[in-house]
Amino acid sequence: MAIDRVPELLCPAGDLERLQTALLYGADAVYLSGGSFNLRAKSRGFDLEHLSSAVSLARGSGVRIYFCLNALATENDLGPIRKYLDTLSGLEFDAFIVSDPGIIRLVRKVFPDQVLHLSTQAGTYNSQTALFWSEQGVDRVNLARELSLKEIKLLARNKAKKPELEVFVHGAMCMAVSGCCLLSAHLNKRSANQGLCTHPCRFDYRPRAMALEERTRPGRMTWQVWEEDDYSRILSSDDLCLVKYLPWLIRNRIDCLKIEGRMKSSGYLGMVIDVYRTALTDLYNMMFRPDLYLEELALTGSRPLSSGFFLPERKIFVRPEGGRERKAILARVAEKLEESVWLVQVKSLWKTDRDIELVLPGLRRPVLSNKKYFLETVDSTPLAVAHSGQTAVLRTDDPQVVPHLLIRSA
Repeated sequence: MAIDRVPELLCPAGDLERLQTALLYGADAVYLSGGSFNLRAKSRGFDLEHLSSAVSLARGSGVRIYFCLNALATENDLGPIRKYLDTLSGLEFDAFIVSDPGIIRLVRKVFPDQVLHLSTQAGTYNSQTALFWSEQGVDRVNLARELSLKEIKLLARNKAKKPELEVFVHGAMCMAVSGCCLLSAHLNKRSANQGLCTHPCRFDYRPRAMALEERTRPGRMTWQVWEEDDYSRILSSDDLCLVKYLPWLIRNRIDCLKIEGRMKSSGYLGMVIDVYRTALTDLYNMMFRPDLYLEELALTGSRPLSSGFFLPERKIFVRPEGGRERKAILARVAEKLEESVWLVQVKSLWKTDRDIELVLPGLRRPVLSNKKYFLETVDSTPLAVAHSGQTAVLRTDDPQVVPHLLIRSA
């Protein structure tokens, strides 16, 4: 399929490490936040000093940077938000991501010309809603995750030239409508709508009933509870995975493809971003390898990867219990110390008598024999085993090693 445009690939950057990972593995744009008033308030985020550095880093890589202010504000939040906006006045973001009309109004007062992108929490389900937000000065809307491909196609066909359309293509989903959930507030007094979700949908519950059969569907278990170690995750949704449908999304003129995951590890993000960047590049070069993409994504998840609401019937592409061997992210290259010598941050147990893989952009995974590298402590003591959280020194002549590269087990 020949394509004349490639949609923007928008990736999360929960902190500096994740930002560097997104830049290396091919993000066109990143979204990040400070410590407050966003839907990942418990992510590390960036303080004002580091926000300025993040903007410069993204700009230097030719990557757009979007700032999240997408929490739903209570009355007590309005004053602090206005003050917070004043502190951001010296920073030049390419857009603010918002969802609350009150916050939109405050942003407009401080930044009258700021580009605005609407979060999925606002629930855009049809072309008239998209047009309404465009009339309020919103330049892009992230469509509700509950929309099917037919509904997205009809909306895209019927909307005016503006606003741009953005769609989540990968990552965690919520059991609530467009993420507007009350479970966390009910159970732990921490509101998901203010970025404080404790994810009670992922908790383990002891089942009292195992299956429900609906009256008009005899013989079919409409709702089932699966038990593991005496507890079950009865509310936990699948993770979304639309990599197979990138050609469809491009044909239907979706402007931006968004990956969820500001709370995910840099190892997870690097592998996921690399898959979607490679798939988009492949499409531009008139090739497409969905089996390869899914094979790689299968190494990243702890929950099933599915089509979510995108297809008429949900389709599960990968189950985490599929029996495949996991390839652990062993380390991340932090910086170059000297020629062929690298400082690395160890992410999981690394036995140095094993071969390793370099996670290179473009889904290139060359194997580095255990004879081709040497690991030692920062004070030059040889290491047979390195542990998670440890900082170590990697010696290798392989020219493909660069800062922020991921290393995984072979």
